[in-house]
Amino acid sequence: MTAPLMPRATAVWLVENTTLTFKQIADFCELHELEVQAIADGDVSFNIMGLNPLETNQLTAEEIKRCEADKRASLQANKLELNVREKNAKAKKLLSPTQRSDKPCAVLWIIKNCPEIIDSQICKLVGTTKPTIESIRNGAHRDMMNIRPKNPVAIGLCSEKELEASLAFCKARAEKAAAPKKSKKKAKAPKKTSSKSAKK
Repeated sequence: MTAPLMPRATAVWLVENTTLTFKQIADFCELHELEVQAIADGDVSFNIMGLNPLETNQLTAEEIKRCEADKRASLQANKLELNVREKNAKAKKLLSPTQRSDKPCAVLWIIKNCPEIIDSQICKLVGTTKPTIESIRNGAHRDMMNIRPKNPVAIGLCSEKELEASLAFCKARAEKAAAPKKSKKKAKAPKKTSSKSAKK
């Protein structure tokens, strides 16, 4: 499961408008339970306006009621949100709100776990831009404090085969870039000798 669009704002709304437990809200928003408790106490996020997950189609009223009745139940994202994610995995045309917000997280995951993948391949895998990748790489992204590494395969931005293909492509590219340097040096040597012999 992935965090909803603007997880802290969503947590604020759920704290203020539902009787869900801190753990249920924390699990759905991918926040620490203590952070949700701090939101309820007004210690953090007091200046954040709550975001209604019903209006963004990330949750249904029925799902909230179900979990309010059963404190052990976990909130499940709206089927529409999950369907959009499945469609994107097949034909990268539609992105759910969650996936769009998770792009920087996917970029950070690739930078940390697959450093050999070049920026142009990251753009293809995640659907982002080189300036965005550079800002995350340098820690200059405007939302850097809230970006957490997330596997792009797990959140449906690309398939495992596509990720493996990018890794293989970049490794082969690096090997080719290193190989010609040696062959060029060897090729230059006979040319010099042949030119000297021609002068004689």
